[in-house]
Amino acid sequence: MKPLAQMACDVLTTADGHEKTALSRRYAAEWFEARSKGLTPEIGTASPPLRPARPEKPDLLDPRDVPRRKPGSPEGRIAMLHAVAHIELNAVDLHWDIIARFTDTKMPIGFYDDWVKSADEESKHFNLICDRLHAEGSHYGACPAHAGMWQSAEETADDLMGRLAVVPMVLEARGLDVTPGMIGLFKQAKDHATVEALNVIYAEEVHHVAYGSKWFHFLCGRHDLDPKVAFHALVQRYFHGALKPPFNEEKRAEAGLPPDFYWPLADETPDRTARASGFRQKTAHNPM
Repeated sequence: MKPLAQMACDVLTTADGHEKTALSRRYAAEWFEARSKGLTPEIGTASPPLRPARPEKPDLLDPRDVPRRKPGSPEGRIAMLHAVAHIELNAVDLHWDIIARFTDTKMPIGFYDDWVKSADEESKHFNLICDRLHAEGSHYGACPAHAGMWQSAEETADDLMGRLAVVPMVLEARGLDVTPGMIGLFKQAKDHATVEALNVIYAEEVHHVAYGSKWFHFLCGRHDLDPKVAFHALVQRYFHGALKPPFNEEKRAEAGLPPDFYWPLADETPDRTARASGFRQKTAHNPM
C-alpha cells in the first residue's frame, strides 16, 4: 500500500473526472480496509501541485461570464446540476489536497480518516450528479464552469488553520444554506431521482463541515487560541467579501458552527479589524 500522501498526489494529478473519482474511491477503500484491521498506514510526505489536473472541458470562466439560465427551466436545471458536479469534483481534490499539503503538521490518525472519508463521499457525489446529467442528455463538461473555485486552496496553501476555516467552515457550510432550495426546485419539477441524490449530498456535507470545525478547534487548543477570534481573523484574511445570509442555522449547529462564528462576518462591523489585528499579534508568537 502506498503512503497516503502519495495516494493523494495520484488523485490530484489525474485529470479526467471519472478516472479521478474512481482512483479516489479505490484508495479510500484501501485505506479503510487497513484501518479496519487495526493498522496505522504510513502517511508519508508529498509535493502536491498548486493546482490539480483538470479535463479539457468544461471551459473555466470568470464567474461574471458564466451564462445564467432560469432555474425553473430544463436548461436551468441542467446548468445547476453541472455547477454541482463542478463543485463536487473540486471538493474531491480539496480533501486529498489537505492530506498531501500539510504533512509537516503532526496530526492524529483520525484527521486522515476524516478527510479520506470526505474525499470518498465527494467522489460518490460527483458520480451521482453525473448520472443525473446523463439522464437529462447532458454530461460534465457540456457547460462552462466557475474558474475561481480553487482560489481559496491556493491562498491557504501554507496555512492549515486558514484552509480549515475557509474551505469546510465557510465554503462547504454555504452548501448547507443553498441545497434545500435546490432540492425544492427539483421537487417542483418532479425529478425524484435528482432529489434523492441531493438529499444524500446534503446529509453527508454536514459531516464535512463538522470535520473542519473539529480539527480547527483541535488546532486552536494546541496553540491556545480562542476559536471564534481565530476563525473571524482567518476568514477576514482569506475570504473575499462578507458571508451571505440566510444561513441554515440548524444544520450549521449540527456541524459545530454556532451563530456567533458566522453572523458577525455577514456584514462589515466596526470590531472586525481589531479582532484580526489582535489575532495576528498572537499568532506571530504561535506559528501554526
